[in-house]
Amino acid sequence: MADFESALMATQADLTRSQNTHPAPLAADPPEAELRALHALQAKGDYAAAVSGAKRLLATAPTNRDLLLIEAHSLRMMQQPDAALAALDRLAAHHPNFSQLFLERGLCHVVQRDAPAAIFALRTAVTTNPALAMGWRMLDGLYRMTGDMRSAELAARHFAHLASLPPPIVQAKVLFGDGEVDVAETLIRRFLLEAGNHPEAMRLLAQIGHRRNVLDDAEALYEGVLGLVPDHDEARHEYVQVLIARHKFPQAREALEPLLKRDPRGHAHRIQAATIRVGLGDFESVIPEYRAMIAEISGDTLEARVRRADLNLWLGHALKTEARTAEAIDAYMAATADRPDFGDAWWSLANLKTYRFSAESIAILKDQLESPAIADVDRVHIAFALGKALEDAGDYEGSWAAYSRGNAMHRAGNGYLPEVFETNTREQKRVCTPTFFAAREGWGLDDPSPIFVLGLPRSGSTLLEQILASHSMVEGTQELPDIQRIVHELQGRELNFDKPLYPGSLEDLDKEAVRRFGEQYIADTMPNRILGRPFFIDKMPNNFRHIGLIHLILPNAKIIDARRDAMSCCFSNLKQLFAQGQEFTYGIEDIARYYKTYVELMDHWDAVLPGRVLRVQHEDVVDDLEGSVRRILDYCGLPFEEACIEFHKTKRSVRTPSSEQVRQPIFRDGLDQWKNYETWLEPLREALGPELAPR
Repeated sequence: MADFESALMATQADLTRSQNTHPAPLAADPPEAELRALHALQAKGDYAAAVSGAKRLLATAPTNRDLLLIEAHSLRMMQQPDAALAALDRLAAHHPNFSQLFLERGLCHVVQRDAPAAIFALRTAVTTNPALAMGWRMLDGLYRMTGDMRSAELAARHFAHLASLPPPIVQAKVLFGDGEVDVAETLIRRFLLEAGNHPEAMRLLAQIGHRRNVLDDAEALYEGVLGLVPDHDEARHEYVQVLIARHKFPQAREALEPLLKRDPRGHAHRIQAATIRVGLGDFESVIPEYRAMIAEISGDTLEARVRRADLNLWLGHALKTEARTAEAIDAYMAATADRPDFGDAWWSLANLKTYRFSAESIAILKDQLESPAIADVDRVHIAFALGKALEDAGDYEGSWAAYSRGNAMHRAGNGYLPEVFETNTREQKRVCTPTFFAAREGWGLDDPSPIFVLGLPRSGSTLLEQILASHSMVEGTQELPDIQRIVHELQGRELNFDKPLYPGSLEDLDKEAVRRFGEQYIADTMPNRILGRPFFIDKMPNNFRHIGLIHLILPNAKIIDARRDAMSCCFSNLKQLFAQGQEFTYGIEDIARYYKTYVELMDHWDAVLPGRVLRVQHEDVVDDLEGSVRRILDYCGLPFEEACIEFHKTKRSVRTPSSEQVRQPIFRDGLDQWKNYETWLEPLREALGPELAPR
């Protein structure tokens, strides 16, 4: 084991310099000067004094990340690995995702001569933050000692790459890897201003843009990187991810081709290819591809189990969309078998709506919900899954407690601001007046093919989509992002929530610009129209905010407002965990405010564009299916077809949470589910008011 110790000593000086050159961002307390003094003590090798100083300051700042790291690092250097690991446990309790926690933990295991534990911790460190150069360097040595030359060579390449970069880039990468995005962005922008274009600096700025959801900037930056270094495979992989996030699936497929040619068996590239095919509506072909990749993963290591679980989750989603429900359940259960804490897999079972959990599964959900080791994101998913499981079991009190817990956890971190939507609504009412539309009569693209089905989530819009998509002249697509993309263009990059540019920017558009936006929408949605039918459905619910824009650029498009009773709709949203967006659904006050503002805005559209929007009440569809279907088809100018009444027999991909429900004949069971929770929903009734929620 002498080589084990010498490897640690050979890298220790470099590691200490790395920590002092690229320290973690300083916390607000204690003062920066005291932290700098402790780092100076470490640099001098006076670790006892550093520990003493850190403990003194921890008495008043016991959760400070930097102090706990200084204490642990110094204790390790004093050859006290057990005490250092105890300090790291305290650090993990408050900062569980801090990459240098795992780096230090790995180095403690080196001191203890525990190679497997050291490798595991160091791999966790570089997985959490790939910019930790010393983590890669230590892994290189450890892998060589244990005979894993393939992994050693990979670690060596990572270390050599980081060592070749200018220090400010590495520092910014470390900061970004630990979530210090603002500081990293400031540092990397300063570097680019001083040094000019550098592909790795531009790549990091693109990663920051992706993290901040400024996807157009990220896309342009990645194109710049690939223009400088066409064979930069990591940057190309990330570029494809941005294109996927922008729903630019044809462009993503083209950008991915060089990676697939160089590494046709690589799972990362094959997963991206499958995601692109899913985005283009081809679910059937990805099912054997996911199964093939699952079969190629052998062993029972943590990494193997996690990879299999992810693939089984995606396989389950594809099977569910293709109405192969029993197989989807098997895939989701396989994911939970590999990862009992995999919240997304448990929630996917619940989100089938028709699946019923066994008593054994409910017990697992309860145990996982209380597990101190589970990640926050998994805990949220499991809370919602448990809520659904207990609801189906008739334990409404326990179910409400689980739903409430899941909502509270999600709401605490989603940053939702109800004022943003309310400001937008006021601006829509100010700008989009009868005079505004009269002055623009005859503008836009004369294309009748789009049918917009919009409203709140969980309002019956998937049922309306399935009814319409059962017609021989209508194609169902998905919740298309293209109106949102135009809105982003109109509102500009500098967001001002108090004085937004959009919808005021509509007033600045001339006739040609309005028509171009209509043409852009039709062109951008074309890849989703696989069947080539004359009409297609855009089921993005939030498009109700932008009916003025839709009417302006596509004056002959049909617009259907899917409306549901306020208590039923709001409750259904409160128990739904959405894959992304819809952040207003995680609290009683938020959903009530949103519903009321939605009604206010729809009333405005009715007043300024009378007859333009067809309102379809979900309860009416349930009570009189044929009458509702005929009314919808008449509005769309479509002849009646019996298939629309027998919508549940239509074979098509359905992506929304209601996918299993719309494959059954219509039923009334869901209309009054909220009444099982009436005791706990009284605040919702009060928030909605007597007009929307009469007693």
